[in-house]
Formats: sequence, C-alpha cells, structure tokens
Amino acid sequence: MGMKRMEMAIVVLMLGLAANAAHAQSMGEIVYKAKCQSCHGSNGAAETSVAKTLGVKPLNALLVKMSETTMTNVVLNGSGKMPAFKDKLSDFQLKALIAYVDELQEKK
Repeated sequence: MGMKRMEMAIVVLMLGLAANAAHAQSMGEIVYKAKCQSCHGSNGAAETSVAKTLGVKPLNALLVKMSETTMTNVVLNGSGKMPAFKDKLSDFQLKALIAYVDELQEKK
C-alpha cells in the first residue's frame, strides 16, 4: 500500500471511530430520555414530580460514591425503587447510557 493510500485509510478509520463515538453518545441520550429521565430529570437533578414522590436523589449525589462497575450493576439489577434494565438494554445501549450519564454529570 502506498503512503497516500495508507494516510487515506488512517483518515477514514479515524472518521469512522469519531462517528461511532458520536453515535454511542446519541444512543446514550436516547436511552436516558426513554428509561431514566422521567425519574432522574433531564439533567439528572431529580426535580420531576415522580422523583419527588419516590424520593429519588440527584444523580450527582448518587454517582460520586459509585464506580462505573457499581453504576452498571445498579442499572442492570435495579436498586430500591429503581427497576432493573438487565433484559431491556443491549450491551451497546448500556455502555452508551453510562457514558452519557457521566457526561451529563460533568456538565454541572
């Protein structure tokens, strides 16, 4: 493979990786809005009426104490009044969701 072709292949690969990361992020947002937002709120602040009724704490207060592994286990198996999503999310959706929640908390 010539140098120009190799450079082009690297550029195409990098664009593909960037597109995949953007897709994962948007998938995380989609999953969050569908499965989490009604209780945790659009920004994770737990300011919804459902959150107040159920006593849901803001995500930033919960996640400070959680490793990624623990957060994954909570999403999969549920916790307290939070339902389990083990059979409702693909591995890709789960990873995208965790990444989105992390990013959501970094915006605060």
